[in-house]
Amino acid sequence: MNKFEEIIKYAQEYADNKGPKKIAVAFAQDEDVLLALKAAVKERICAPILVGDREKIIDISNEINFDLNNIEIIDEKDAVSACRQAVYLVSSGKADIVMKGLVDTSIILKAVLDKDIGLRTGNILSHAAVFSVDTYHKFFIVTDAAMSIAPNADEKRQIVENTVKLSKSLGAEVPKVAVICAKEKVNPKMQATLDAAELVEMQKQGKITGCIIEGPYALDNAISKEAAQLKGIEGKAAGDADILLMPNIEAGNILYKALTYLANADNAGIILGAGAPIVLTSRADSDKAKLNSIALSVLVSSFKGE
Repeated sequence: MNKFEEIIKYAQEYADNKGPKKIAVAFAQDEDVLLALKAAVKERICAPILVGDREKIIDISNEINFDLNNIEIIDEKDAVSACRQAVYLVSSGKADIVMKGLVDTSIILKAVLDKDIGLRTGNILSHAAVFSVDTYHKFFIVTDAAMSIAPNADEKRQIVENTVKLSKSLGAEVPKVAVICAKEKVNPKMQATLDAAELVEMQKQGKITGCIIEGPYALDNAISKEAAQLKGIEGKAAGDADILLMPNIEAGNILYKALTYLANADNAGIILGAGAPIVLTSRADSDKAKLNSIALSVLVSSFKGE
């Protein structure tokens, strides 16, 4: 796959054959979120369960012509309680995916990490942004652009582990991870290059499996075979990376927004590392990106490969 239309089609076919994945939406009385869900329902890719202020949900839905017939609403006017209920719906098996509504990210993540009703896995939570651009031959993932501020080498290992399953669900049999830095050689003054060398060593020691991890790579060498050849870089990920592991949140966020706003790249984003995908759409995200993110969460939730 290399286009989001293929992911949407997959989600439709999955729903037709096995029933739609259920998305528990925490504090759902948000126009942008309900617009995204309206599009997703129209495309037949999910079945929302709306947790929040029933009256406000109905009022907003009427304004945007979102038909709530056959859509379950759980009336809960408190944000914290709504998040806990939405997360519990997933942890108890009554829903498959969590989606953030009109609530601070910290509140829903607290519920996700709750030891009693949450979705802990042992790994840190991380953000993964999937991009489709005409200048690259397949989907690629930028991580982390929104959650992990300054991850150390072990936290980057966990981010890789979170992201490998996503990459496999997009068609990569053995995902190629390029550890992105400002240069291709280890420099003691540049922590990102030291982390890259440590991650490569972790794989040699069997601490990272299921993927190929290489670095340090400058961005051009990870996505351009020509650039890699000019610098004599012959790694398997050179010019063919599936996952771009960014050095920190600033680099990840800048690349994410440059691709989105300067390159007009088609994209989607989800939170990984929990027991189920978490959809956190931003008001700044396009309607298409929101629909893509919901479809991507369906793909990840249904993917069984290892």
